[in-house]
Amino acid sequence: MAVFVMRAANRTIFRRPYLPTKQQVLSKRHNTTTSTPTTTSTKPDDPAKSISIPVANTVGVIPIWQRLGPLSRGFQAYGRSQRKRPLATQFVSSLVIFFLGDISAQSISGDEYDYKRTLRALVISAGSSIPSYKWFMFLNGHFNYTSKALSLVTKVTVNQIVFAPSFNTYFFGMQSFLSGDTLPQVWERIKQTVPTSVVNSCRLWPAVTAFNFTFIDPQYRSIFAGVIAIGWQTYLSFLNRKAERAAAAKMDGVHFEERISATEIPVNQACEA
Repeated sequence: MAVFVMRAANRTIFRRPYLPTKQQVLSKRHNTTTSTPTTTSTKPDDPAKSISIPVANTVGVIPIWQRLGPLSRGFQAYGRSQRKRPLATQFVSSLVIFFLGDISAQSISGDEYDYKRTLRALVISAGSSIPSYKWFMFLNGHFNYTSKALSLVTKVTVNQIVFAPSFNTYFFGMQSFLSGDTLPQVWERIKQTVPTSVVNSCRLWPAVTAFNFTFIDPQYRSIFAGVIAIGWQTYLSFLNRKAERAAAAKMDGVHFEERISATEIPVNQACEA
């Protein structure tokens, strides 16, 4: 028995330094878990995000009609109306333009105000407002080539060849017809006024049309052309009035010759008797 106890004690003494205790095992596990370095994936930054590229100032230039203070609100209201109700806006705008043009022409001529002339101008405006608007919308949607210069020259040329003679013929022909002239007299009025007006329009409207299609937004082109058209309608009304006076003078001359011939016949008959 004593021998067995001695052998067991020796085994315990020799084995204890080599066998870790339970506490040592737990502390070792804890140290291994806490001391393990955590590897985080560090990816390099995106070069597109890290490099800042300077960007130029891309703010558009504000048009001049939007920098006129109270007038800008009027232009903006007109633009909204033009987008929502284009035909009605064009119709009313045309009436105002022809009215102002006729009033200006009558004031320049020095004659007394004739309301019948103003009514004739309004009737002519009512008949030409929508076709004129459709025509310019047609030009806006056609002849658009890759070259802006070619597109602009084509639109100006087509407008001068097609629209200017047609509109002037309508204007002067209706002025004569609404005045009570006969068809031969209407044709005579057209021959007297249309060639002169078309030649003079070449001095003004090509530049106006080119500027309009180049710098003016589509919703403001009608009012821009309308402001120029007030002066143009003044000229057309003045030219029409000049033709009316020439026709009246010619008719007075014919009546004078008829009166002279009527007085000469009785005198010749008395001499023969």
